[in-house]
Amino acid sequence: MPSEAPGTYPDHLTGRCYCGASSLLARAAPLTVALCHCTDCRRWTGAPVAAFAALDPGMVHIAPDPGPGLSVAEGVRRWTCPRCGSPLMAVFDYLPGQVYVPLGILDQAADLAPRVHSHADAALPWLHLDDGLPRAGGSARDTLGGAGA
Repeated sequence: MPSEAPGTYPDHLTGRCYCGASSLLARAAPLTVALCHCTDCRRWTGAPVAAFAALDPGMVHIAPDPGPGLSVAEGVRRWTCPRCGSPLMAVFDYLPGQVYVPLGILDQAADLAPRVHSHADAALPWLHLDDGLPRAGGSARDTLGGAGA
């Protein structure tokens, strides 16, 4: 059964890319889980809305090493599986001390209920999520930036 109460995220996470060549292990619970509606995240994930777990970078291990990553948008670096191209993780300069892992690659995704929508002003007009979560028109950096505090 999915976790719903704050503070009840699993204390470790595992995951893998589409082809299985890249694996992930996180030895701590997510700092938070968020939905992102920005164009950049939509393009990277290929989904109408992206869902990410924010993790302490020191607690995340991806094997094999995914290399230096790619930066297309200023202040954002993203890593993908070198074999199949699955999104693996992203970091954002304005959210230091956090790495964002797409929920779609995580084995525990059903237990990682989002807590906030970021960039809600950029949501696709036909996408209606009536989940009652707080919605930040922009980056939600005030909420997400305090995730690790």
